[in-house]
Order: sequence, then structure tokens, then C-alpha cells
Amino acid sequence: HEMPGLMAARTEYGPAQPFKGLNINGSLHMTIQTGVLIETLAALGAKVRWCSCNIFSTQDHAAAAIAKAGTSTVFAWKGETLPEYWWCTEQMMTVPGADGCDQLVDDGGDATLLIHKGKEYEEKFAKDGSLPDPNSTDNAEFKCILQLLRDSIPADKTKYTRMAAKCKGVSEETTTGVHRLKEMAAKGELLFPAINVNDCVTKSKFDNVYGCRHSLPDGIMRATDVMIGGKRALVCGYGDVGKGCAFAMRGAGARVLVTEIDPICALQACMEGFQVVTMESVVGEIDIFTSATGNYDIITLAHMKKMKNNAIVGNIGHFDNEIDMAGLENFPGIKVENIKPQVDRFVFPDGHGVIVLASGRLLNLGCATGHPSFVMSCSFTNQVLAQLDLLKNWKETKAYKNDVYLLPKALDEKVASLHLPALGAEMTKLTKAQADYIGVKGDGPFKPNTYRY
Repeated sequence: HEMPGLMAARTEYGPAQPFKGLNINGSLHMTIQTGVLIETLAALGAKVRWCSCNIFSTQDHAAAAIAKAGTSTVFAWKGETLPEYWWCTEQMMTVPGADGCDQLVDDGGDATLLIHKGKEYEEKFAKDGSLPDPNSTDNAEFKCILQLLRDSIPADKTKYTRMAAKCKGVSEETTTGVHRLKEMAAKGELLFPAINVNDCVTKSKFDNVYGCRHSLPDGIMRATDVMIGGKRALVCGYGDVGKGCAFAMRGAGARVLVTEIDPICALQACMEGFQVVTMESVVGEIDIFTSATGNYDIITLAHMKKMKNNAIVGNIGHFDNEIDMAGLENFPGIKVENIKPQVDRFVFPDGHGVIVLASGRLLNLGCATGHPSFVMSCSFTNQVLAQLDLLKNWKETKAYKNDVYLLPKALDEKVASLHLPALGAEMTKLTKAQADYIGVKGDGPFKPNTYRY
């Protein structure tokens, strides 16, 4: 009912069983909505293995339901440690009786990263016998990756090399993961084709905007029960995610301010009535901070030292490094009061405290249940179409190089069309003369690729 796109995909593609005999693995928040995506991939014939792409985002009842039904092998639970998280990722990627998955669904790029780093360090070991050294980095996540590979290589010297050769492509869900893929492609390091699902219009202009508009206040309210009305809220970043966050906080009655680096996004914020400021100029006045940039060191230790007592600090970008959690946790004399799961008050030696949500990770998934089903149906229908596109590429067209590709606009419009009847929308049809007048086909696509929506 709430995921019409995925239901339509099963109806249209299920009978042909296009994924029959294929291993499709995924690293994506193990929620109820993702469960419906997994069921859809299985309904199209795939054998599925899954893990979550965030230590706090798994809904245990969703993981248990999928595992109990036998729809997918699942390695995920809410509240994983970092070593457990990377163990889950490795187990998901390790396919019994095969070198690896045929196709991959990723969110944030961690599964893709593990394959690439695994192959890189296996080649280094073959060349000079050296193993990865976890002590060579201060990054807690990368330490886990290096330790995992240090243990893996002596046991199987070509595991990830074979896995990379087996994988025919990845469909990437989010902005951060796409950024990673484009970096690898630019350097000529990408090992297989990638579909950029994030920049499908029916993903980024819906999930990122309207999903966050729903799930940001949901997360803040479930975590703190604080009254948003009347509060001063700062949204760092006014891209698609930031726009949804700013609209939500204004809708709840907050006085919303925005930080931006991009003059176009800043001007958009101004035209919507939001004041554009620098963090430094308002840090002592703000009640609720939300980072939504996809960058790092957005909310620093120096900022948190200057915040008012009990300021709420949260992040809705993919990685926790938007907030300097390492600096906060290691600050001399800091005390941590755990209020409830994923809600911690960090008390500075001067007595003032800040309330940090989900340890700086995605607060909408850590403190609530993420985006609602309807908008995720848009995103996940694109994922199914992307997986079908990857399949068609390596089975038939062989058109893709090891680069990052977008789905055609006709498919974007198709995804939108599948969701309109559920909302009671009635579409106007162009006459042939009208279609000819603006140079389009009567059934679309209706816009050129340059159109920005």
C-alpha cells in the first residue's frame, strides 16, 4: 500500500525472474522499508545477502523477519561496535560457494570500499609480503578495515581480488557514496560500473528533501521530547537534505538559520526566508544544531565549547565526522551522561553540557525509524531498476566502462508515475499538437536532461 513502486516492479518483472541464479548483496540500513526492497529482489529471482550501512540504523524486528522468512541472509543488529560492523560487512560480502556477489547494492560506499581496499592490500602483499598495519592510522573505522584485511590476507591471499572480478556493478544510494565513486572513477581506480541512484530526480528531490522533512523532527522529538516551536535551529548545509530539514524545523515553529558555502544554495535559503549566517556568529545562541553537508568538521570541539547549556547537536549526513566526535569524546575532563540509547549529554569541565544524538551518526535512523515507506518506495524502485540496468549491461549491451552512470530520464518519470495513483493525482495529457509544439513525445520524457526540477 505504502510502497507502490516496489509492488509494481514485482508485478512487471517478477514473472521473468531476471535475477534467477544471481547473488545480489547489499549494504543499506536494515529497516522495514529495506526489507521490502530485499523481498522485491528475491521476488525477481535473486539470492540475497544483506548488512546495514550504519551501526545504529538496523531495526532488529526487520532484520529478524527477513532472516526468519529465509528471504535473505542478514548480518545486522542495532548498536553494533565498529569491529562488529566491519565483520558484518565482510560476512555479507563473503558468498559461500562463490567468489562473491554478481551485483552489489551500496549506501555510503563501505562495501565498495572494502572490495577496493581488499584488492589493493592483496596486491601489495603479493608484491612485498607486507600486511596492512592498523596502527598506521588514527581513524577508528579505517583501523577496523586494516585489521580485518590483516586477518583475511594470510587466510586467503586473493579473496577480494576474486570478489572484484566477480562483481559486475554497484548501485549506490546516497550522496556520500556517489562522491566516493566519482573520486575513484576520476583516478581510474573503480573496478566495476556504478549506477548513481542518488541523483535520480525521484530519489534526491524526494527522499533527500521530503524524507528528511519527515524524519529529522521525528528523530529529535523521540530522542529529547523537546518543544521545537520557538527554538532557534541551525541547519548546516542547504542542499536537498538541508532544504528538507529547514522546512521541517520551520514547520514545527522553530526560528531557522542556515550556514552555506555555495552562493546559489545560500540565495535559495534567503529567498525562502531563512537567515544565512556563519556558525561562529551564532553558536552561543542556537538551541538545536543539525549538520547536513556531507563534509567533515562542520561542528567542531571549539564550537561545542561555546554552545549554550543543553544545546542539542545532531547530524543527518551519512558519516559521523560532520561532528568532531573524536575531539569531544577525548577532551580532558569531559563527562558523559547516557540519557537513553543514542542520546548522550557531554558535560564540559565548566559545567555546561551538550546533548548529542546517535553519537553523531544519522539521527533520523539512530533515534527514530528513518524515512517513511512511501518516499523510500521511490528510492528503492530506482534501486531495482538500477540492478536490472546493471544486469542488462553485462548480459547484453556491454556499454558501461568502469565509471558512474545515471538512469535514463524515462525511468525517473516511470518511478514518479507509479506513485501518483496512491495519492489520487490525475494527470493532464498533452495533445499531439501540444507535444509537437514543445518538441517532446506525448508520453515523455517531458524535460531535457539539463532541467533542474
